Amino acid sequence: MNRKSTPAIPEPIAELQRQLDQFRSTQQRRTKLPESLWQAAVELARQHGVHSVAQPLRLDYMGLKKRLGEPPSHRRKNPRAAFVELITPHPATLEECVIEFESSRGAKMRIQWKASAPPDWASLLRAWRETEG
Repeated sequence: MNRKSTPAIPEPIAELQRQLDQFRSTQQRRTKLPESLWQAAVELARQHGVHSVAQPLRLDYMGLKKRLGEPPSHRRKNPRAAFVELITPHPATLEECVIEFESSRGAKMRIQWKASAPPDWASLLRAWRETEG
């Protein structure tokens, strides 16, 4: 029978594994781990990788990855703009202006005007966002 040998666990991970086993044996199931144990796991994950630490220590992979500060793989490519400020030089003398908006869902709005006074931005954006629903 051909069995694959499991790679040896590095000693620092094995030591933390013993500490975790001891903690778990004295606590009720689902008891939160002390922050000191999490910090030790984070330090080991920086050296050995998240999977190499989470698997033998029976830690939540995503929880350890989050504590490590690595961004989740499903994070948006472009963060959503929360606020945009338009500043015009004073005095504003525009003959023609075009402004385009794009929502996070991909909807687009294009505003083009030929006037000295700009449109009511708040009303336009509010109406557009209401139609996005």
